[in-house]
Amino acid sequence: MYDLVIRNGLVIDGTGTARRRADVAIENGRVVAIGSFSRASARRALDAEGRVVAPGFVDPHTHYDPQLMFDPYAQSSCYHGVTSVVVGNCGFGLAPTRAADRESILQIFSRVEEMSLEALSAIEWDFESFPELLAAREGRLGVNAAYYLAHSNLRRFVMGEAAHERAATADEVGRMRALVRDAMQAGAAGLSSSHSPTDLDALDRPVPSRLSDHDELEALVVEVGRANRGSFAYLPFSAVGGLTPEDGALLIRLALASRVPVIIQGLGARSKVDAPTATWPESKRYLERARAAGAAIYSMLMARPFHRTFTLAAGTTLYEGVPVFHRLFTEAQTVPERCAMLRRPEYRDAIRHAVENPNRDPNQGSTLPPPRFDRLSVNDTQHPDHRECVGRTLTDIAKQRGIAPMDALVDIALADDLATEILWRTDDDEWRQGTYLASTHPQMIVGTSDGGAHLGRDDGAEFSSYFLRYWVREWGQWELEAAIRELTQLPAAILGLADRGVLAPGYAADVVIFDPDTVGPDRKEFRTEGPGGARWTSRPAGIHATIVNGTPIVLDGEIPDDCGTPGAVLRPGAPRHS
Repeated sequence: MYDLVIRNGLVIDGTGTARRRADVAIENGRVVAIGSFSRASARRALDAEGRVVAPGFVDPHTHYDPQLMFDPYAQSSCYHGVTSVVVGNCGFGLAPTRAADRESILQIFSRVEEMSLEALSAIEWDFESFPELLAAREGRLGVNAAYYLAHSNLRRFVMGEAAHERAATADEVGRMRALVRDAMQAGAAGLSSSHSPTDLDALDRPVPSRLSDHDELEALVVEVGRANRGSFAYLPFSAVGGLTPEDGALLIRLALASRVPVIIQGLGARSKVDAPTATWPESKRYLERARAAGAAIYSMLMARPFHRTFTLAAGTTLYEGVPVFHRLFTEAQTVPERCAMLRRPEYRDAIRHAVENPNRDPNQGSTLPPPRFDRLSVNDTQHPDHRECVGRTLTDIAKQRGIAPMDALVDIALADDLATEILWRTDDDEWRQGTYLASTHPQMIVGTSDGGAHLGRDDGAEFSSYFLRYWVREWGQWELEAAIRELTQLPAAILGLADRGVLAPGYAADVVIFDPDTVGPDRKEFRTEGPGGARWTSRPAGIHATIVNGTPIVLDGEIPDDCGTPGAVLRPGAPRHS
């Protein structure tokens, strides 16, 4: 008797080979056979008639570290077919962390990833070291999770407050290397770090990893390589504005010295939030040069556009890279205070062209690129004089009125007590063409989310269902078999997750069952769900089951009461249980 048989489905196994009608037999959390099996041959059966049966999706870039402590299923990602997540990205995680440093580490999550401090307070700290963290998560996960060792945590653990002030001494680097060795032996996914000027803590200080020099970074990455497994996830200094020759050379040096994959963000884009259009030819030449040298460098590519709303009443973090405008949300806490500030002529003069001239000096604060006015439109307003603006961009409105786009935004918002809802969306033809061009390159990782982060707006957890609906079904840019490989085998192989990403005998039984004719993002709503109060959550259409290690954790959009916690701590190069 098998534990589970999935019958009558179209099996797409993740390797890129053509689909076939077959049944999948699962026992003890693993696929044991693919063929033809009766309903009576298993203790449980799922009918997949007319549906695709594929490996569960692998998301290599999330910030579910805190959320997994009280939500083992990584909602919303699990609803969209994600069975394995990688956490500890961008150089910050939950361990190693001394008790005295917990608040400092959580403030980084709160600032950089916009997480609720109320939610973060729900964390049960039953660990201090990185090996203790992994041991504490065994048997308590609903999805599988691989954990990067975070550079900022390392520095804080070894250097204390000095981690925010300077590079490490030789002795301190030696102590960090010892911690890297311990973490890799325990099963770390590798190391993550950031030199990005967008990463600041709650005190407006650079996160600790930004104070490291390249010698320190290289020593730690080489230590990862000595374990002969894992990868290095990194945000270089120029990740936001376009990779510089100096950073490009650093990446190649790190990849060759460590012999592990180096995974970055933003390659090919004018900024981290733009489509890879104008700079793609240059980025492609760089990738080809790295590949010719044998340097395994990959860049994550968001294949789902931004689609976010905000109001000046509620505030937004989108303008941290425009300090004078961001003051509106930090210095004025109430709507009347903000209205008064926006009515002051001197302040209006100061912000009029600030968005077009954002901060580019990391010493002056965040360099996060703000949304362009031609990508912002009025999504909703209650003021009758401005109803005709709904659906139009601020650039278009400003041109018609003969004023600056900032003045158009402020005038419309003031008439509405700042409740005017503004929509930021990037899904135009330029974005689509540029993203597709980059997505086909073998060193670009398609479809990564920011799961668990940005709880006040949009974490991109629906990247997989979006990719299947738009890139595959509606736009016809990707064959379904190739798309499944992009979401499964490819990221698993880069990360070194040897028994994931493929649906074949001997592999872990991580499975998603979906209807290719209806799959896609469906509902997105602001809900009170678990610790931390309200947050955006999303649900898909057409995904009928998410199965982790042979156990369904989502059936027709719901988490079964009896599914337990079948997820595993994933260790590169190791089977499910090490």
